Amino acid sequence: MGTTYNIVAIDKTAEIDADSVQAALEQTLADVNSQMSNWDPNSEISQFNASETTQPVEISAELATVMQAAQFIHDESEGQFDVTLGPLIELWGFGARTPDSPVPAPEAVAAALDIVGMDKVLTLGDAPATMAKAYPDTSVYLAAIAKGHGVDRLAGALQAFGITDYMVEIGGDLVTAGQNPSGEAWRIGVERPDAGEQKIEEIVDLSGLGMATSGDYRNYFEADGVRYSHIIDAETGNPITHTTASVTVLADNAMLADGWATALLVLGSERGLPIAEKHGLGVLFIDRDPQEQDVAFTTVASSAFKKLQAK
Repeated sequence: MGTTYNIVAIDKTAEIDADSVQAALEQTLADVNSQMSNWDPNSEISQFNASETTQPVEISAELATVMQAAQFIHDESEGQFDVTLGPLIELWGFGARTPDSPVPAPEAVAAALDIVGMDKVLTLGDAPATMAKAYPDTSVYLAAIAKGHGVDRLAGALQAFGITDYMVEIGGDLVTAGQNPSGEAWRIGVERPDAGEQKIEEIVDLSGLGMATSGDYRNYFEADGVRYSHIIDAETGNPITHTTASVTVLADNAMLADGWATALLVLGSERGLPIAEKHGLGVLFIDRDPQEQDVAFTTVASSAFKKLQAK
């Protein structure tokens, strides 16, 4: 997945073989990559993207789980979570941007919008699970949800060994269960969206939940004094321009937290907070001050998030 992972697992019995656990975790990661990785040309999703057929293709149960979650978040986020936006992401240069790459022309953005959109370019089927594309060049990119799914798969591997107290983290997405080594709830820090330095904005007590943060402050470029984020608005085809800089989501699992973090960042705090409340999500929006930009921030928290803030 192009990132690091970190696992803390507590063996209360002192009888679990650490090497066996490590082997199971590595195999789980390999399995996730073989199904979900857009960087592996032989993965299940890469083969689907490379295929030119528009007929339904049978997919694994694991990929079906991720796609069903992606469809749900898409439907509930005003269409802003969309795994078919690859052409727009590439057009804006967030696949392989070079410093002198131009800002795309409006006509190019409009043309890319014509060939994306989960509702019009993808069809999911059940029993057996299938997926079909509307156009031969339709593609699916799972970077905004598969990492969280990988976290959940690792948690499942730990549970298979009878481990009930753990924290699993991949590239900032995580899930916790039980208690930390001190016998307390896991305490997790939420980073302030400041590209210049690392500071903690909030701390939450977390157990039995997934957590993910999405932000626009690490991956962006500037042209003619304008800042362009890698987070693309599915409706306009352009990078987001509102003041929300990062969104942290607490959900039932890391996959949902991962997907919702991206969706709610696209929406921004004003549109996103009512959706977070509707679904009972623990969400922290961190907004830039319109006057001071990356110097001053304000926070907006959902009801569920406020209950988990460390005292």
